[in-house]
Amino acid sequence: MKYDFLIVGAGLFGCTFSHLATKAGKSCLVIDKRDKPGGNLRCENIEGINVHKYGAHIFHTNDKEIWELVNSLVPFNRFTNSPIANYKGRLFNLPFNMNTFHQMWNVTTPSEATAKINSQRAEALERLNGREPVNLEEQALALVGRDIYETLIKEYTEKQWGRRCTELPPFIIKRLPLRLVYDNNYFSDNYQGIPIGGYNPLIEKLLEGAKCRMATDFFSEEFRQWRDLATTLVYTGPIDEYFGYRHGRLEWRTVEFKTRVEDVPNYQGNAVVNYTSRDFPFTRVIEHKHFESFGNTVYDNPHTVISEEYSTEFAPGMEPYYPVNDERNETLANDYRKLADEDKDVIFGGRLADYRYYDMAPVIRAAMEAFKKNNNIS
Repeated sequence: MKYDFLIVGAGLFGCTFSHLATKAGKSCLVIDKRDKPGGNLRCENIEGINVHKYGAHIFHTNDKEIWELVNSLVPFNRFTNSPIANYKGRLFNLPFNMNTFHQMWNVTTPSEATAKINSQRAEALERLNGREPVNLEEQALALVGRDIYETLIKEYTEKQWGRRCTELPPFIIKRLPLRLVYDNNYFSDNYQGIPIGGYNPLIEKLLEGAKCRMATDFFSEEFRQWRDLATTLVYTGPIDEYFGYRHGRLEWRTVEFKTRVEDVPNYQGNAVVNYTSRDFPFTRVIEHKHFESFGNTVYDNPHTVISEEYSTEFAPGMEPYYPVNDERNETLANDYRKLADEDKDVIFGGRLADYRYYDMAPVIRAAMEAFKKNNNIS
């Protein structure tokens, strides 16, 4: 059988493309190196808790069409992301809002908070003396001032990237939203939640009707002549690997997780706690049950599962997570994108193939647009 589409990668882009193609009457073969589909959305049930194996995934969007699509497949809960930052034992609400400013300076009104922020920003701008920031530290100080930067940004960012803030480009922090209201909702999107039962049921629904082969390597001898198997290739793996690293390897940061069961029903009282100082080697701790258990229901299960996240340098064999946003890698990525544009039988999409970090909703939108373009749908 020759398929309409060979889809390499059973992550969100590949699964969404498969769903759209199958609904349109197209045949799809979906393959993935991992033994189970879902990419980094894959969950694992431990002690009756759906554990986000590859880091916290919170669905949020203002795109009503996408929200209606995913909710037509599986029901979502009402989870609202309200992370906490721990700096040397002091706790701060995120994102930066009036609760944060009260905790930082004991101010109580928006005007007091504004005055405090502006006075510290003025010091940073005076040091710049009219020139543009040349690194992340200068950019952040000009945006939020020294207290917020040194408490909640500096050490956390350096743990994330493995580099000093003075060595990171300023465009990594283009803006830092400051909310002068008492609102701990991290996302401002209209729609937010987690699939009830975790992300595995959503992936299964997206793949209905497609032929799936897991533990299958696209770069094996079997797929060397992939055009004998399919009319069009949808490739969601690393773009530099597809082209045999001919221009060199793109750099990534990755994350390692240390997950354990705790014999308490409630370990930290929140789904996400960021550890912003160097006192702790991990960047944050996720307590997974809080994604789907609310209020006193967290005590229905006497155990809980937590994951410590450690940001580290990527090496071959590890899972790439975050593209390294510097001039060298962006230039290299553009070289590969030009090669991709010349390959007319291949659709490149997703985080790895685009060398861009995406939230989930934009990945779905990108898959929708790619399917429409391939099928000349306006």
